[in-house]
Amino acid sequence: MHKITKLSLMLFSVLSLAAHAEGEQKQLLWGDTHLHTSYSIDAYLMGNKDATPDTSYRFAKGLPVVHPYSGVKVQLNTPLDFLVVSDHGEYLGIIQKVFAGDPLLMKTEIGRRWNKMANTGQGRQVYFEAVGEHANKRKPSPELQQDSVRSSVWGEIIDAAERHNKPGEFTTFVGWEWSSLTDGANLHRVVISNADRTSAKTFLPYTLFDSDKPEDLWRWLESTSKRTGVDFVAIPHNSNISKGLMFPIMDSNGKPLDQHYAKTRMRWEPVVEVTQIKGDSETHPKLSPEDEFSGYEKFEHVMQLDSDIDEAGQEDMAANYVRSALRRGLELQEKTGANPFKIGMIGASDSHTALSTTEENNFWGKMAIDSTPANTLDPDLLVIPPASKGVDMSAAGLAAVWAEENTRESIMAAFKRKEVYATTGPRIKLRVFGGYHFEQQDAGKPNLATIGYTKGEPMGGDLPQSPQGKAPSFLIEAVKDPKAASLDRVQVIKGWVDANGQSHEKVFDVVWAGERQLDAHGQLPAITNTVNIDTLTWDNNTGSPRLATVWQDPEFSAKQKAFYYVRVLQIPTPRHTLYDAVALNVPHPQGHPATIQERAYSSPIWYTPLTQEKK
Repeated sequence: MHKITKLSLMLFSVLSLAAHAEGEQKQLLWGDTHLHTSYSIDAYLMGNKDATPDTSYRFAKGLPVVHPYSGVKVQLNTPLDFLVVSDHGEYLGIIQKVFAGDPLLMKTEIGRRWNKMANTGQGRQVYFEAVGEHANKRKPSPELQQDSVRSSVWGEIIDAAERHNKPGEFTTFVGWEWSSLTDGANLHRVVISNADRTSAKTFLPYTLFDSDKPEDLWRWLESTSKRTGVDFVAIPHNSNISKGLMFPIMDSNGKPLDQHYAKTRMRWEPVVEVTQIKGDSETHPKLSPEDEFSGYEKFEHVMQLDSDIDEAGQEDMAANYVRSALRRGLELQEKTGANPFKIGMIGASDSHTALSTTEENNFWGKMAIDSTPANTLDPDLLVIPPASKGVDMSAAGLAAVWAEENTRESIMAAFKRKEVYATTGPRIKLRVFGGYHFEQQDAGKPNLATIGYTKGEPMGGDLPQSPQGKAPSFLIEAVKDPKAASLDRVQVIKGWVDANGQSHEKVFDVVWAGERQLDAHGQLPAITNTVNIDTLTWDNNTGSPRLATVWQDPEFSAKQKAFYYVRVLQIPTPRHTLYDAVALNVPHPQGHPATIQERAYSSPIWYTPLTQEKK
């Protein structure tokens, strides 16, 4: 007995030391995994004629650069730690050659027509035509996609990434965007690789013109990884305008999802882009009617050019949003034994200016043409067909990563274990751990991270089995961005499945700023909006610089599958359109709020009970 006790103490000591090392060594890295340069056809045709990947990397590292549309000097307030330049694989770098009259491309009918349109002031019409080609699955003339032309541009992208990659200081990834847009449904994925200069040149980007089905993309990733040794992560984005296809119950061939689908999808798509310039995809008021914050930055203009349908969500709306996808994943796991949507969350910009800007007061638009206040507020200037304008865009988002070091390998590993989170732009520091042994005083200790790794699992992880049915508790710490607004509250969003296999959700306010109290219905009063819309100032003292707590689930059932993720809200601040309205000395446009509450979303932590044996 004495030997067992001594062994247990030794094991606990080893685990504690390992957890201490892990907690002390992991650092918070900030990056953008979704950025377009002039090499993307839509970016080029909407005003970005000369901002290259080199421009993107220099800007991300904090250097001043010249804006590709206005020509003014622009600079980030705080540099990034990592960046993925993810130009569209379709027509990659081709449009510049067409517009310049490349002799080879002038042998094609489409090349000659687009060149003529460009030289007669119809460049935007070329953009609309190209998007229409995507949406209707029409392949371009083969000469526009021949490997010799693509290889040249792909090589330039690889070389730029290698020039700027400085392990330990600034990390770049070789990547691209697979741009499936079948019938206007946005099923795009950003593909990130750990490839270096040599291995990246052994393949060309997989594109819509190869296939518009995600399953085919995953097969290509599998075969290419086996052939080259390169690893990949594919990140779905803008599920809010996927027309009910991003998180479906049927695969692309109309077959019910099974374990093979679930395991394959989770092999290649461990995280999802939950917030970006084209809106926020966490949830929707129609899906979460009891969530008072579910209406944040809704963007519902599908990119469908040949139909009168403009609003997204006409079909399977639950497949358009991440929270309902997490719920659906639990339901499918109950039926099939595997969860195809066990996903972590990150944010990214999807900027097409080559500039990763997500700050409301330093936002340079979605496309280059909506980078000026006048163009952003112009009610007649289309930024994305068929109906979206500059005012519809959000200044978002960023990917936050807890990694051991600032390298490709370490950041990719964090993506795969889902120890990542999203913000809509502010650099809110967020830690979340789940376990069964946290105490309230842990939230106030200086070694909070060490305690978290010692006693529990970090965001993206799985809770162990509940001891004697004990409810899990969550150690949570949120710290404001030093250059941004204070914090309003921290919430835990829980999803679970009942005995009938039906999923549910609930939002818990767990810690907040000020002396507010929950009412009889468990609701927390709104924090005061102190924004002065004339001077763009606000009172930061209404919020808190740090919110931390240990919260235990009061409604836990050890028999129910569940997920938990954390949402952090800032106090109200001006939206980017208010900065433009004040600059122009005009009223703020109607239809969009003048102030917003920016936020962060952690990756979930899951609880799965042991499968009971059938008798």
